[in-house]
Amino acid sequence: MASLFSGRVLIRNNSEQDELDTEAELSRRLENRLVLLFFGAGSCPECQAFAPILRDFFMRLTDEFYVLRAAQLALVYVSQDLTEEQQDLFLRDMPKKWLFLPFEDDLRRDLGRQFSVERLPAVVVLKPSGDVLTLDAADEIRRLGPACFANWQEAAEVLDRSFLQPEDLDDPAPRSLTEPLRRCKYRVDPAARGARGSGQEGEAEGEAAGLF
Repeated sequence: MASLFSGRVLIRNNSEQDELDTEAELSRRLENRLVLLFFGAGSCPECQAFAPILRDFFMRLTDEFYVLRAAQLALVYVSQDLTEEQQDLFLRDMPKKWLFLPFEDDLRRDLGRQFSVERLPAVVVLKPSGDVLTLDAADEIRRLGPACFANWQEAAEVLDRSFLQPEDLDDPAPRSLTEPLRRCKYRVDPAARGARGSGQEGEAEGEAAGLF
């Protein structure tokens, strides 16, 4: 997963704005985690409405006030703001554990094209391998809240840090009765990585066509 940002700098959304600029730092923050790429902009009304929902979703999975052990989850804000001031203002009330790209980094736009983002807000969910789990989870986060993380974690086969997976099993049994359904729901053909599938649900407001 860290390879997506290889050679780049990610910044923590804390008061010091700590920079992650080495492969070791990126790996420590991103490896063996589900990574959410949040495409948004402070000038987008739909993003302003969605941001508190996503903030609550993230904090309920990672903040020690809510959980004993943070979920294996990372979030990178991929700003589509027109100015750095808009980006800073948008991030001001967001969790300190969020990461973001420097405003001057063109990767902000390149990622939008790579993952065929056509509307804002959009949340691309990536497996630890870097493969796409879902191209836009914004609606799912709105509907299910933190409960959808368990679905993603199981579908992505993220290794829980507290347990070891069975070894030497040619065809291991599903870890729950719903796992086959989750695998089917979130299966993305490798050829479709970076391209929006034709079966996306509905059209949301705030189309961002032409942004990239």
